[in-house]
Parts: sequence; structure tokens; C-alpha cells
Amino acid sequence: MQTYNAAVRLVAMKIDIVSVFPEYFDVLNLSLFGKAQAKGLVEVKAHNLRDWTHDVHHSVDDTPVGGGAGMVMKPAVWAECLDDLLGLEPRESTADDADADTGTNADTKNVDAADGDVTDADATATDTADTDIANADIAGIDMGAESSRPVLIFPNPSAPLFTQRDATELSHADHLLFGCGRYEGYDARIPSYYRAQGVDVREYSIGDYVLNGGEVAVSVMLEAITRLLPGFMGNPDSIVEESYTGEGALLEHRQYTKPAEWRGIRVPDVLLSGDHAKVDRFRRDEALARTNEIRPDLIEALDCKALSKADRKTLMALGWEVSSAHPRHVA
Repeated sequence: MQTYNAAVRLVAMKIDIVSVFPEYFDVLNLSLFGKAQAKGLVEVKAHNLRDWTHDVHHSVDDTPVGGGAGMVMKPAVWAECLDDLLGLEPRESTADDADADTGTNADTKNVDAADGDVTDADATATDTADTDIANADIAGIDMGAESSRPVLIFPNPSAPLFTQRDATELSHADHLLFGCGRYEGYDARIPSYYRAQGVDVREYSIGDYVLNGGEVAVSVMLEAITRLLPGFMGNPDSIVEESYTGEGALLEHRQYTKPAEWRGIRVPDVLLSGDHAKVDRFRRDEALARTNEIRPDLIEALDCKALSKADRKTLMALGWEVSSAHPRHVA
């Protein structure tokens, strides 16, 4: 079995979260995340965006330019907050800065999770951030040292889909700063401005649906990222076998526990055989079959040269042609 060989972190991961409902993140004191904080693996602080307002109502939003329903979060309030947390001095952007901004971290074919329908040129282009760790595989591959460069992350309904690969890359950052949108989202100039200041800005979707705010999406991303930190999981080898993990990512096989028979339903006999080779083959075949049924796009992405003879036989039985670079469905 492959093992998780990530090096021990030299410093705790610093996590700042900005929200109009910072108490939402009290949940991070529970379970493994709470233990990780106690062990010094992560340092988490949730900030109230309204602390950076100056009016009597502590307002953080205004009507959208050009008209339309709902309210949009104001850039001035966000900027004061982010400048403080990133240690930046305010400055005026130039036309060259605006031209240089390339938007989110990938093409925008997914819709999701920050609040509202933010649509803008910033959410349609390619990430300029460093991606030297992006192709790393947590299954026994050295993914390099941590990055001290802060990463500013916004959930955005018009952004690229957040994936296991993104979680793996971000698990090497020393400082993550999350901004939680609300209402119809945040002013699109905010990510543009901070990219122009040299900040690594990411905007991610967590799925094809819309939520009331970015807090849920941030919680999802945080859990996916931090569970990859060395020392976070009780059994780090369990990470290796999970869905979406590694270059040849597949959905995970089904899991069972005792008793062997429950309400007339038995676990597959091969799992009781004690033959580890047969058990491994059964689980691999089931992973291939489940992926074929639910996520055939993951099968199409497999490298046929990396498949074993048994893998190829299983895929052929499922209707895939495996003589080319990648499997091709023919049934």
C-alpha cells in the first residue's frame, strides 16, 4: 500500500476568514479541526467585516451599478479589511493594472456557491498564480515545501470548480485568507485590485448550485485542504485510498464493517476471505465499476499505459477500449 509521505510542516497554517457572520465558524473548534488547532497545526481567526465600516449602520453593501435586484458588497469596506490582514498599503490602480488582471484561476464552466450571481470579466480568464505544486499527488510523492505567499480565496458562483488537486496545492500554503460573499456577491473590482498588487487571488465554485453566502463554501474548502496537513488525520494512509486522490483518480469502493450480515444483507464474501490480493482486486474493480457508472469522465482521463492488465480487462468488460492513450467508451 502507498503511504502518505508529506513532510512535517515547519510552521502552523494561518487561516483568516472574513464574514458578516464570523460566529458561523465556531464549528471549526469541533472534531479533527479543533484538535488540529490544539496541536498547533493551524491557527484560525474569523473576522467580522463590519468591524471595518465607519457608518452608524455598519453597512457593507450598496445597490448594483446598472440596476438590478439585490445588493452588492462594497469594495471600500473589503479593501480596508484585506489591507489590514495582508499588511498592504492602499494605492490607486492604473489602467495597466486593469489590463494585466487575468481573472480567476481557470475557465469558468461551473456555477455555485458564493452568494448571488456575480458575473464579470474577472471570472472568465486564467489564473496567474504559481502552480508548481498543482500536479502533485499525495500518494507518496514529495509535494515540496510550504509557500509563504498569502493566498486570498473567494467562493464565487461564476468561478472554476474547486477540486482535490486545488486542495492539495493549497495545503502547502502558510497563510490562507478567505472572503465570504453575501447578497448578490462582492464588487468584481476587489479580486482585480489585489491581483494587481501581486496577491495570489483564487475564486472557486464548489458545485452547480447557489447558496445564501460563502460561509458554507469556505467550510467545505477548509476541510478539504486542512485534512491533508501532516498530523491532521489519525491514520494518514486513509487519505491515499479516497475518491479523487492521485493522478488516476477514481471514486472509492464501497466500505463495510461488522457484522458480516446485517438485516439479511451480507458483505461480499471476498472481503471475508483473508486473501489480501483478492480483496485489493475486488476493491479496485468496484472502484472502476462505480466510476464508470457515476463519473465516466474520470475513466476517460486515465492513462492506459499506467493501467494494469487486470484494470484493462475490467474496463473492457465495462465497454471501454483501452489500446489508445486514454480509455474510449465503445459499448
